[in-house]
Amino acid sequence: MNYFSSNFKLGILGGGQLGKMILYNTRKYDIYTCVMDPSEVAPARLACDEFTVGDLLDFDAVMNFGRQVNVLTIEIENVNVDALEKLEKEGINVFPSAKTLRTIQNKAHQKLFYRDHNIPTADFSRFAHTSEISDAIDNGGLSYPFVWKSARFGYDGQGVKVVRRYTDLIDLPNVECIAEDLIPFKNELAVIVARNSEGHLKTYPVVEMEFHPEANQVEYVICPARIPDAIAKKAELIALKTAAAFKHVGLLAVEMFQTEDSEILVNEVAPRPHNSGHYSIEGSYTSQFEQHLRCILGLPLGKTESKVAGVMVNLVGAEDHTGNVVYKNIEDIMAMDGVTPHIYGKKQTRPFRKMGHVTIVDEDVNKAREVAEKVKKTIEVISE
Repeated sequence: MNYFSSNFKLGILGGGQLGKMILYNTRKYDIYTCVMDPSEVAPARLACDEFTVGDLLDFDAVMNFGRQVNVLTIEIENVNVDALEKLEKEGINVFPSAKTLRTIQNKAHQKLFYRDHNIPTADFSRFAHTSEISDAIDNGGLSYPFVWKSARFGYDGQGVKVVRRYTDLIDLPNVECIAEDLIPFKNELAVIVARNSEGHLKTYPVVEMEFHPEANQVEYVICPARIPDAIAKKAELIALKTAAAFKHVGLLAVEMFQTEDSEILVNEVAPRPHNSGHYSIEGSYTSQFEQHLRCILGLPLGKTESKVAGVMVNLVGAEDHTGNVVYKNIEDIMAMDGVTPHIYGKKQTRPFRKMGHVTIVDEDVNKAREVAEKVKKTIEVISE
């Protein structure tokens, strides 16, 4: 099929920053794009050819949108899977598949998938409701500490809490959830696996992630990860095994723990471009966003190696600031060598909301990490 300067239409469910960055590449290739998002001011609205306001969880809205395009993809997992299944039956190519997305949408199902496919992951217990956890503790089936995770609709640190005592359970929503062993780990790692519709596979280098201790959001992504080659190879092989189990088409970001004894455990996956791959816009021969397009359109995969070491810093809304956004001291970071800010286009900030990111590139990953620290301490995302 001719995708370039043609009548072909690519549909994207979700118009947030990931959709916006995918569109950088559809513009480069002159691929006609249609985007649907519930927000009239979604970041991706300005870069697509057609923009539709619609509820991503509404069956009819997703059906009506999907019937207008030739290939349908996502930039967020929380979409109506029943509609995607019907669209597949009607001949629309949907990537990732509805089957894959249905498994990944629910963390309990995702964990059971790992268990069924012998993919190493932390031990867990599954509960229909959070209220059942107290009985499990009282009966000796569960002990502190553990990690509570909502089975559905968790993202960016939401729907996750470390439970160390009974009082930590009090304000948790009474929803389907899992209680996962709290793993003592050395590093949090991620590998992005790219697989096109022809079955060809490539992996991006293993990255290291540093998280904010309160918001449970990624603060820094470091590429390459500062780990021994043997550990990196082990992480890559487990990511490939995970991708093979899902038989996905597109990108699969596999987040993992490196334990104190250097075992690798899969934490969770995302079947789309991912925060851990943002560095690739400046740092890689082929960015994750271009690679996603190549995957879902069955095009040859691009080179995944890095041109240079890269560190990504998330720009999130400062605590105690809500309202019209101001990027304080942005000129100061732009004066630093190798620093490139990306502003997502969200006009309103709030505490810990993802508003942008900054990439720092250098021949030396440790120097890039030092500059990243300066960037983090300099720029502030505040309100007027």
